[in-house]
Amino acid sequence: MDVQPEAAAGPPLDRWAELSEFLRSRRARLQPEDVGLPDFGRRRRVPGLRREELAQLAGVSVAYYTRLEQGNGRNVSAEVLDSIARALRLTDAEHAHLTHLAKPTAHKKKPAARQQQVRAALRQLLDSMEGVPAYVVGRRSEILAWNRMAAAVFGDWAELAPAERNWARMVFLRPDYRDLFIDWEQKAIDIVCALRMDAGCYPDDPRLSALVGELSVKSAEFRRLWATHDVKEKGYGVKRLLHPLVGELALSFETFRLADDGDQALITYHAEPDSPSAQSLRLLASWGTDAARAVPSA
Repeated sequence: MDVQPEAAAGPPLDRWAELSEFLRSRRARLQPEDVGLPDFGRRRRVPGLRREELAQLAGVSVAYYTRLEQGNGRNVSAEVLDSIARALRLTDAEHAHLTHLAKPTAHKKKPAARQQQVRAALRQLLDSMEGVPAYVVGRRSEILAWNRMAAAVFGDWAELAPAERNWARMVFLRPDYRDLFIDWEQKAIDIVCALRMDAGCYPDDPRLSALVGELSVKSAEFRRLWATHDVKEKGYGVKRLLHPLVGELALSFETFRLADDGDQALITYHAEPDSPSAQSLRLLASWGTDAARAVPSA
């Protein structure tokens, strides 16, 4: 099954403000000793490195870096961004995010407004993965397609309105999903980090800005996490769930970005062979639709 969620449009995010806040937040998390600079014991009015210290590390003038941190990155070169990324100790995901914000034309993508389509062959692959919960997620954390086992584990998303088939809305606005994820905080962090990456790639996406605005109004947890400006890509790991029928599940997940559309990813879950979680998955598979209905979806 697959769907195309619909959402109200909102004003685009301010890319230059995003750039400014991202640089400030990354600079604030570094101390002089973290980057090999002497700290003479002077009290700092704000946490983290001073602008002049960061400029020294990056090999640029203080005035140049100050303009960039104030959101004026229109003429910045890729070489300077690389130097600043090294000085700030950015991860690969953070480096990419910085480049997307400062030089969007260098990473030009397809229009964000285009409709997200799931290829028929991919839908067939999902349906053939018996015993393996799997789904396709697109931009803005939208769930585009899923199989029967994903519904058995996470709930029958077909019962939700198209716009509600969205990980961010479910995790931050639905109490049942707070109960489903044992480490709810980590799931929430992962979602916000992914949305931040989307915002860097598509700052002019009105549906993304509308989603961020809605969640900021309705969820204090989302506001707190969004303000960190953290970005990362988590391609694999383990999720621990508390399913209403079978109890605790420990499922390993893998993320496969599509070669023909990097905005879409196939997410699969599996349990260790012969583990209690593997036995529970087999039970859920045998119960089929009844298992899906056990997780509230509306």
